[in-house]
Amino acid sequence: MDMSSIAANLGLSGSRPVIRKAGELRRLCDVNFDSSVLGIGEVCKAIICLEIAASKLQVIFDRAEAVRMSGMSEKAYIRSFNSLQNGLGVKTTLDVRELGIQFGCVRLIPFVQKGLSLYKERFLAALPPSRRASTDFGRPVFTAAAFYLCARRHKLKVDKLKLIDLCGTSSAEFTTVSTSMTDLCFDVFGIAKEKKDPKSIKGNRELLDVLPSKRKHEDDSDSSASDESSDNDQDELDLPTHKRRKKMEREAYNDWKSSVLSSNKKTKPDPAKPRRQAQLNFKKPSEVTPAAN
Repeated sequence: MDMSSIAANLGLSGSRPVIRKAGELRRLCDVNFDSSVLGIGEVCKAIICLEIAASKLQVIFDRAEAVRMSGMSEKAYIRSFNSLQNGLGVKTTLDVRELGIQFGCVRLIPFVQKGLSLYKERFLAALPPSRRASTDFGRPVFTAAAFYLCARRHKLKVDKLKLIDLCGTSSAEFTTVSTSMTDLCFDVFGIAKEKKDPKSIKGNRELLDVLPSKRKHEDDSDSSASDESSDNDQDELDLPTHKRRKKMEREAYNDWKSSVLSSNKKTKPDPAKPRRQAQLNFKKPSEVTPAAN
């Protein structure tokens, strides 16, 4: 299939520089090595060359459509992409300044740079000395994940899917790197979530006020019996919804079980009372009246 037709199917028909760059990369593949040895067909090779060219020229590339057109799974496509990229000696770079300008978040640039340097220090400190030299933080997924986490911390909207496409990675890998950064550098990338009391929220407060148990707790606060019931109701209100439902089901089952056991005790015969066998009264043949003719 021609490179132009593949680019048209991927929505890159108007990007002539991307098509020319992909053609150069494809010819370079044919000269340097045989891609069929790596299990990469001609169509898949053209698609990967288009993605590499699009990432180098900072053009949005639809990886999901590329995976569908290649006829491979997402994991197999990423493995082929990395193999071909390493064979060509091409490394995709992602600059923090370009991301800040592209997404309109220029003020995030120092925070992203600080978070990346802090993450590298803490990540390397957790590794054994033998593995520190082989660690590569130059992949664009680290820059993209740091930029996304900083934007989320500062309550700025950033298109996550667009970031994933720009860095040329999968959604699962992006999530893994983001989780690792949040765990190691929570003071830079994390978001503190405050657990609010449902009684302090106005909407939930109105909901609690209309509950019968809540009204009972307010009306009968003087008597001791009502105090105990209101305490039990308050405890039930503090329970989560699924635990409250399980408690109600368990109480209903216990009521049913006790009613069945009580009915069995009533219908069960007394073993101490002797049983009498019924007498069978058969008529003798002489007592049988002859049939009328």
